[in-house]
Amino acid sequence: MFDKILIANRGEIACRIIETAHKMGIRCVALYSDADRNARHVAMADEAFHIGPSPSKDSYLRMDRILAAAKKSGAQAIHPGYGFMSENVEFAKACQEQGVVFIGPPIGAIDAMGSKSAAKVIMTDAGVPLVPGYHGDNQDPAFLKQQSEEIGYPQLLKAAYGGGGKGMRVVWKLDEFDAALASTKREAMSGFGNDKMLIERYLTKPRHVEIQVFADSHGNCIYLSERDCSIQRRHQKVIEEAPAPNMPAEIKVAMGEAAVAAAKAIDYEGAGTVEFLYDEDGSFYFMEMNTRLQVEHPVTEMITGQDLVTWQLKVAFGETLPLTQEQVTVDGHSIEVRIYAEDPDNEFLPATGQLNYLRQPQESRHVRVDTGVRQHDEVSSFYDPMIAKLIVWDETRDLAIARMLRALDDYRITGLKTNLGFLTNLAGSQPFKDAQVDTGFIERHHDLLFSPATSTNKRALALAALAILLKQQQQNVQAATQCNDPYSPWAITSGWRLNELPSHKLELTDQHGIAHTIDVTQTASTYHFDFDGIKLNVNGQLTDDQLSATIDGHKINLLLDQDDQQITLFIKQDIHHFTIKGHGSDAFESDETESKLTAPMNGTIVSVVCKTAQKVKAGDPLIIMEAMKMEYSITAPYDGTVTEIFYQDGDMVKDGELLVELEPAE
Repeated sequence: MFDKILIANRGEIACRIIETAHKMGIRCVALYSDADRNARHVAMADEAFHIGPSPSKDSYLRMDRILAAAKKSGAQAIHPGYGFMSENVEFAKACQEQGVVFIGPPIGAIDAMGSKSAAKVIMTDAGVPLVPGYHGDNQDPAFLKQQSEEIGYPQLLKAAYGGGGKGMRVVWKLDEFDAALASTKREAMSGFGNDKMLIERYLTKPRHVEIQVFADSHGNCIYLSERDCSIQRRHQKVIEEAPAPNMPAEIKVAMGEAAVAAAKAIDYEGAGTVEFLYDEDGSFYFMEMNTRLQVEHPVTEMITGQDLVTWQLKVAFGETLPLTQEQVTVDGHSIEVRIYAEDPDNEFLPATGQLNYLRQPQESRHVRVDTGVRQHDEVSSFYDPMIAKLIVWDETRDLAIARMLRALDDYRITGLKTNLGFLTNLAGSQPFKDAQVDTGFIERHHDLLFSPATSTNKRALALAALAILLKQQQQNVQAATQCNDPYSPWAITSGWRLNELPSHKLELTDQHGIAHTIDVTQTASTYHFDFDGIKLNVNGQLTDDQLSATIDGHKINLLLDQDDQQITLFIKQDIHHFTIKGHGSDAFESDETESKLTAPMNGTIVSVVCKTAQKVKAGDPLIIMEAMKMEYSITAPYDGTVTEIFYQDGDMVKDGELLVELEPAE
C-alpha cells in the first residue's frame, strides 16, 4: 500500500480522505491557498504546502504547483477528491508522466466521459437509453437555436464539460433561448474552461437516480446499490438517500446492469457514478457519468458497510475489488443533507462570513457529520459554500427521517445564513415522508417548505431579554467582586432603585427590522416583562450557551449564542436573531430599494449591461456578477434613469457595495 499520498483538494472531502488514509496508516500531504492557511484539512494532514492566492484558478487548479508539491513531499499518489482536478484529463496525464499514481480512472475513461456529448455517443453504442436531444460538435448559436426548436420545449441547456449543477439552464420557450445560451456559455467557460453546449429534452417530473459503480484493473466491475438524488435546487442536490424509495426491484437491477455496461464500455477503473433520469412510466435514461467519488457517497457507505475511499486506494494500488456483485448487501436506509451557507428565502443566494457559533450533533452509529470547517472559520466567496454533510442511518426510511430531524435540531450555526431551517421543513414535510420525490419537488411544494416572514415570536423575544439580563447579572457579580466596595449601590448595575423595584428598559430589534421596547421589573429571581401589550413572568439560569427558562410556568431548555451586539436563540431550527440597541441596529434601517442595487455577496463583475443616462424599467438587468462559480443578475428595483455606474467588467466587489446609482422616474 502507499506510504504517502497528496490530496489535491480542500474542505470536507480533503478531511474525509485524510481520515480514511490515516486509518490505513498512510501519511497525508495537504495543499492550501491564502484563504485556507488555517483550514481544518491543513490541521489534519501530516504536512501541507502553500500553492497560491485564494482564487481556485491561482491555487487548486494549478497543476504545476500541485505536482511540484507532490514531488517535493515524496507522495506516491494524488487523490483529487471531487471538483477541481478530479475529472481533468490533462492533470491525470501529467501525473502519469511524472510517475505519480492518479487515484481515479484511466485517462481514456476520463476523456470519454469528460464531454457529456461524447459520452452520449458511447452510451448509444453500448445500448444504454438516452434522453432525446442534441450533443454534436456544431456550436454555432444559430444552429443550436434551430436544434432547440426541433427538440421542443421545455428543454435543458447544459455545459458539455460541466458538473455540480453549474452551467445549466431550463429553457421553457423559444424567445428565452438566446439569453439562456449566452449566460450558460459564460458560466461554463468560467467554471470549466470550455463553453461547449448540449441540449436535452427536459422531462417535467423525473427522478434523479444514480448507480455507484466500482471497477479494478483486473477486469472486475460491480455496482453498489442506487441513490435517489431527486430533490435539488438550481440543479444541485439537496437531499440524497439510499436505497431509492418506491422503485421496483427489477428496475434497480436493470439500472445497475446498465451502469456496469456503461463502465465496461470505457474500460473503467475505480469509483464512478452513472446518473439516470427515471420517468413516471418506469423508463430510465442515461444522463451522465461522473468519473470520481460523489459528494453523496456516504449514503452508499452507510447501507453497504463499506468505505469507498479505502476501495479507491486499494484499486489504485493494483488490488482487486474487496467484494463480488453477489457479496454486496444492503442494510437499512440512509439519508444525507447538504448544509450550506445560503439564503433559501432569497433564491438560495450563497452567503459568506464567519462561523461565529457552531455546534454539531453528536456522532454515533446512526449519525455522521462530514465537514471541513470548525467554529470561527470563514466561509469565503472563493469556494463552494457547503459547510457540512449530515448523514443518518436507521433500519427503515421512516426511522431514518426521524433520525435526520433530530440531528438537524441539534445543529446550531450563527454568523451567516444557512439552509438548516429549510432542510428541517423539507425532511419533515409530508410529501417527502410519503416519498413523492422528483426533481421539481422544491418548486412544487414551495409554500410548504419556505417559512414566510412573520411577526416576531413573543416567547422568543422574552427568552432573548431574559438571556441578556442573566448575562448582565453575571457580569455585574464579577464586576462587584473586583470593586473595592462591592456593597456600594454605585457598584451595582442590576437596575437597583431606592425604595423601588429594580427596573430595566431593553430595546431589541428582530430579524425583520422591527424594534421592541421591553419594560422590566424584578422581584427576587423573577423578571416581569411588559412589551407589545403583553405581560410575562420569567426566570431562569444561563450556563455558557444553555438557557433553562420558565415563562409563566412553562419550562423550556434551549441553546443560544450571545455577544455584546447580537443574540441568537435556537428553538429547534426555529432560529431567532435580535440586535441590542446601540450595537448595530442601524443595519436594519437601510433603504430596501437601495439594497437591491448593492452586491449581494463578494464576487466579480462579469458584465455591465447598462449605461449612464440610460432609462430602465423595473426588472431590467443592470449588472451581471459572478460568485462561487454562479452568475447573478442585479436588476432595476423600479423604473428610473442610471446616473452612475461604480464598477467595470472584471472588477472585484465586496458584499453590500453599491454597484449602480438609479434615479427613480417621476
